[in-house]
Amino acid sequence: MAIAAHRSANAGTGVLDQARFFSGLAPAQRVRVAEISALRVFPQDTRIYVVGDPVDDFYVLADGNVRFTLGLGKRETSAGEIIRRGDVFGWAALVEGHSRRIATAYCLTPCEVVAISGARLLDLMERDHSLGYALMKQLAALLTSELVAFAAG
Repeated sequence: MAIAAHRSANAGTGVLDQARFFSGLAPAQRVRVAEISALRVFPQDTRIYVVGDPVDDFYVLADGNVRFTLGLGKRETSAGEIIRRGDVFGWAALVEGHSRRIATAYCLTPCEVVAISGARLLDLMERDHSLGYALMKQLAALLTSELVAFAAG
């Protein structure tokens, strides 16, 4: 479980500025995303979420290393991808109608993440179509790379 370390919403702005996923957004748009975010700290050897957990937040890794293991049915990636600073994970929060996690995110080291409310980000994307389009383009690229890696085994 996350250690209570909810810093100001704008504490994550610097991380969002450096994250490739948010690179297509204008600075003001990144600030709006940061306003619906919270900085959270997880100790080493902690699961941020596991397959089957309810979908809530979308994450940007601010510090540490996370192992992301995708699983569908009884199949999981063997070793999992290592998520590093500025990488995003928990993308199921941006897929409408998808209520359960299909992956596990595990802290290999102590980690700090920017947790972005999935529901609030979807609402922001709906209200600001240029922001929504930019993020959906990034999400499509991310999902394609994850599925290719999963298929490769």
